[in-house]
Amino acid sequence: MNPMIFNREKKVIMDDMSPKSSSGRFRKWFKRKHKNKQKHKEPDPYNYLDGLSDGEDEGDYIMEDVYISSFEMDPCTSTNELRIFVGTWNVAGRSPVGSLAVDLEEWLKPQDAADIYVLGFQEIVPLKTRTVIGAEDPTEATNWNLLIGKTLNENFGCPWLTPMLNPVSSDNYQYVKVPDCERRASFSGVIDSTLMRGRWITQYHQQLVLGGSKYKLMASKKMVGVFISVWMKKELLKKYCVSNVKVSSVACGIMGYLGNKGSVSVSMSIEGTSFCFIAAHLASGEKNGDEGRRNRQVSEIFKRTSFPLSAKDDDNRHPLTILGHDQIFWFGDLNYRLDLEDNLARDLIKKQDWKALQGFDQLRKEQEDGGVFEGWREGNIKFAPTYKYSSSNCNRYSGGLPNRSGEKQRTPAWCDRILWYGKGVKLLSYFRSESKFSDHRPVSAQFSTQIEVMKSTNSRFLDKETNFHNIMPPEQIGPSINKEEGKPTLLSLIVKDTESSSTHMQVDTNY
Repeated sequence: MNPMIFNREKKVIMDDMSPKSSSGRFRKWFKRKHKNKQKHKEPDPYNYLDGLSDGEDEGDYIMEDVYISSFEMDPCTSTNELRIFVGTWNVAGRSPVGSLAVDLEEWLKPQDAADIYVLGFQEIVPLKTRTVIGAEDPTEATNWNLLIGKTLNENFGCPWLTPMLNPVSSDNYQYVKVPDCERRASFSGVIDSTLMRGRWITQYHQQLVLGGSKYKLMASKKMVGVFISVWMKKELLKKYCVSNVKVSSVACGIMGYLGNKGSVSVSMSIEGTSFCFIAAHLASGEKNGDEGRRNRQVSEIFKRTSFPLSAKDDDNRHPLTILGHDQIFWFGDLNYRLDLEDNLARDLIKKQDWKALQGFDQLRKEQEDGGVFEGWREGNIKFAPTYKYSSSNCNRYSGGLPNRSGEKQRTPAWCDRILWYGKGVKLLSYFRSESKFSDHRPVSAQFSTQIEVMKSTNSRFLDKETNFHNIMPPEQIGPSINKEEGKPTLLSLIVKDTESSSTHMQVDTNY
């Protein structure tokens, strides 16, 4: 460990353990919780109430500490709104071509000008043996980022220099702060070990991606065919403190560890609110029991996604796991199908009876039964199933009767989904687009999110205060599968995340 970091952390810990400090009492509580883990079984990360069974006294003790600190610091918290566009699209192994620009513009609807665009793709390369087990090729990720940047920026009349002479030379990209004493924005981008085998972007490339445009590429991560790309308005980087931008990937495909299926994730904090975006591609198949494989892959992604500490991190605590974040968005080709005979499903689609059709949706059933994503939210689905369309560039579903030669027989399904979890998230719209580029249709959701802007300069209290604003459950937007409304679910997640931080604290200096 870097000696300077060790000394800094040691000093903060000693200060926090002062008997006169409310934050010292707070840390002592977590220390007792950590010791109790040695005597009891390890909490289930998917049981949100694990770790809170010691009685009401300790719960009251925590709230007393938060109450005291609010008076000590007078943090002057304000709440600001951000508009976030989340989209997912399985592009069936096809490369982005020039004619796709029209489809992309229709999908992203840049005239609506969201503050942040979070885009997840699946199968940006064909899932063949060579691409699954071979070295990562950044070409397609670069091409998609170029097209996305062009679409977002040209529609606002901003210069977008193409062709890019020095494109991103890795499958990973994270925005790093450009030194400027007038900016409030601070960034911490840590590149994982995969990136270190690549090459750093050049100064000229930084000028192309970062300068003279309305939207900036904040983070990008590719794993085989799964790809995530996050863009933010340039003006927000001057207005807000953006920190701890990190990426992670989990491969859980063939043999449980190959990247044909899995997830890529981005973690970032905007002022006092932490965000996690997970783009996933889960197991395919419509046989009985295939939904169980998808459930297990979701569990693996929860368990194995991590955002380790780094020497470049700021002094504020940041989440190490998915569930430690304030606002979480999970999207992708989740591959949950309809438990319904093909002809009956097609009849309901013709009638546009989406409510009746949702009664057979595997994902909704699994949520209700507590098998996956319990307590997460999704908007009301008021559009046709997005998979599987005929490959002949038309609006006809593949298969059906009479079955056409060479076509796969697949019951139409809502494979492409967007879910979220956390306080301060309001769904504005949930829709599909009509691009015929692949056998899937793109799906999008537009959100209004609330971020907490802390004016206090004491970061030790700022972090604790920020997290405990999340104790109350979020406003109901769309159907909720949480059977016990009002659970302090995020409180238990904070406990778990903090305990994980104490037992797995590692400083990544591999860059």
